[in-house]
Amino acid sequence: MTEQLSIKSDLPKEIARRRTFAIISHPDAGKTTLTEKFLLFGGAIQMAGQVRAKGEARRTRSDFMQMEKDRGISVSASAMSFDFGPYRFNLVDTPGHSDFSEDTYRTLTAVDAAVMVIDGAKGIESQTQKLFEVCRMRDLPILTFCNKMDRESRDTFDIIDEIQENLAIDVTPASWPIGMGRDFLGCYDMLRDRLELMDRADRNKVAESIEINGLDDPLLEEHVPADLLEKLREEVEMARELLPSLDHQAMLEGTMTPIWFGSAINSFGVKELMDGIANYGPEPQPQSASPRPVAPDEKKVAGFVFKVQANMDPKHRDRVAFVRLASGHFKRGMKLTHVRSKKPMAISNPVLFLASDRELAEEAWAGDIIGIPNHGQLRIGDTLTEGEQIRATGIPSFAPELLQGVRSGDPLKGKHLEKALMQFAEEGAAKVFKPTFGSGFIVGVVGALQFEVLASRIEMEYGLPVRFEPSQFTSARWVAGEKTAVDKFEAANKQHIARDHDGDIVYLTRLQWDIDRIERDYPDVKLTATKEMMV
Repeated sequence: MTEQLSIKSDLPKEIARRRTFAIISHPDAGKTTLTEKFLLFGGAIQMAGQVRAKGEARRTRSDFMQMEKDRGISVSASAMSFDFGPYRFNLVDTPGHSDFSEDTYRTLTAVDAAVMVIDGAKGIESQTQKLFEVCRMRDLPILTFCNKMDRESRDTFDIIDEIQENLAIDVTPASWPIGMGRDFLGCYDMLRDRLELMDRADRNKVAESIEINGLDDPLLEEHVPADLLEKLREEVEMARELLPSLDHQAMLEGTMTPIWFGSAINSFGVKELMDGIANYGPEPQPQSASPRPVAPDEKKVAGFVFKVQANMDPKHRDRVAFVRLASGHFKRGMKLTHVRSKKPMAISNPVLFLASDRELAEEAWAGDIIGIPNHGQLRIGDTLTEGEQIRATGIPSFAPELLQGVRSGDPLKGKHLEKALMQFAEEGAAKVFKPTFGSGFIVGVVGALQFEVLASRIEMEYGLPVRFEPSQFTSARWVAGEKTAVDKFEAANKQHIARDHDGDIVYLTRLQWDIDRIERDYPDVKLTATKEMMV
């Protein structure tokens, strides 16, 4: 077991030490708090802020949009890089709220593993299940953290059974909780045979760790009350008989997940989870692209844009493209080819993120995530290379489930509204459709909360009050097929036709019946609910 603990790999050392992962969970399972503690243990921040704390302590480092701060939820994925021992962690925090699931799906194309956070009392919730399915589609390795053990939670075996049944994945305990709720003392570290004790007094302190010699060690009796110790010995013996032991290969293939127990708010169990990511998490993996996949140890630099965030700094109308480097050693000032436009781009001020702080990235390696400030040249799905015409594949765009018309409060500012909407479309925050008939735009989103976020951002960032109005259409489908068939279809259905911000043809529908009719009457035309972000 221990031979995997040092960085041994055929990859160049700088690349092999990278661990790029996302945290996924249902809203309120404690994802943002866990992210904070990662930064705390990585030495990146001195004191973690709590999402639901008061005043100054409330400013959590990874939530920077005003609405996120007001509601205590994350709605935009943010990336953070920090060192942990000999490793470099690139952590991508994803929105937990289901209305922003598309942003999360795309983020999961840019990471090599996921940390799944579940609430000890609630177990697997709907959003966790959805996000897990996306990880499963991509065969992402998953490490599980069962949070909030210091509150009343469910029986440990129940939690493990639920994960195994609902997600059809083998679970192996990496630690075992001692007591729960008020009696929660800490955990027994099953991988390293240590006793980890929680300090309730200081929430930002790393827990005390005591090396023991198996569960019969008399040292245990000094720290654990007799009744809890008897229960611990009984449960661990059962767990070792009933549950599989850690198989590193099965974990990397995504068929097994190790589970740690802890309390993120009390900084407990977090360091053990981070050691687990370092020791068992995958190093940078090959990225899927056409005409060939890109391996991390290739000499030439290649990377792809998986997210665009506009106006991260409200004082400057900047847009930052988040780029996952797939190969090579990137240096500031490099000229890379923007594959879609075939033009060279000099990357003169790339940034590394540390939550809402940024610093110039002098260099970066495969596995890293850098931000490239730009004025709209870079879109989601774009690939940057040292000349080769490679295109990243597998970055999805989903048909919106809610459509509304949009009007500016000031009729003279139509042009401003168009600019704002196009910007959000390129950022991936919404779909914007321009119908063939009539003026105005139709905005499509996955969840209703996104309309609120859009309205508040357009007002804050463009000084433009807008209102969303019901639309006669309920869903949209992209149209594909031979040009003659599509032209014939378009001419006959003009009142339903629109273009998205890439200029692609979209069929706006009112009822499922519309879609069935098209499939029946136009067999040569294909309507799809997803489109790959390929250009």
